[in-house]
Amino acid sequence: MGGQGALRGLRAALWVMIVVAVPLYLIWLARVGYRAGHRLPEGDTARWAPVALLPPAAVVFCVMAGWTWWASIVARSSSPLRERWILATLAFTTVTSVFCGVAGADEPSVSAGLLSLVVTGLGMAGLFAVPAACSRQLPDVFHRRSSATPDKAAPQ
Repeated sequence: MGGQGALRGLRAALWVMIVVAVPLYLIWLARVGYRAGHRLPEGDTARWAPVALLPPAAVVFCVMAGWTWWASIVARSSSPLRERWILATLAFTTVTSVFCGVAGADEPSVSAGLLSLVVTGLGMAGLFAVPAACSRQLPDVFHRRSSATPDKAAPQ
C-alpha cells in the first residue's frame, strides 16, 4: 500500500512541477526574449529571433532529452545523457535562456542572472519531466527501482 501512495505522490509532484514551472518559464522566456531582441538596433533582422526561436527550441530540446532519458530507463539501457549532442542542446538552451534573462533586464546584474538561472532550471526540469509524468511505464519503473533498493531495516 505504501508503494502506491508513494507512486501517486511522485506523479503528483511531477505534475505540480510541470504545471507551475513550465508555463512560468515559457512566459518568462518569451518576455525576456522580446526585451532582449528589442535592445538590438532598429534595422537588425535578428530582433525577432530570441522571442520566436528560443521558447520552441527550449521545449523541443528539453522534452527530447527527457524522452531519450526516459526511454533508456524503461529499456534498462545506458543513459543517453552522456551523448555530446544532447548535452550540447541542453547547454545551449541554458546559456541562451540565462543570457536573454540578463539582457532583457532593465539593469543587468548578478541578481538578474541568478533569477534567470533559477527560472531556467525549474522550467527545463519541468519540460524534462514531461515524458516520465505522462508514461504508463512509470509504475513499473517505480516498483522496479524501489524493489531494487536493499532494506535498511533488515534484521541481522
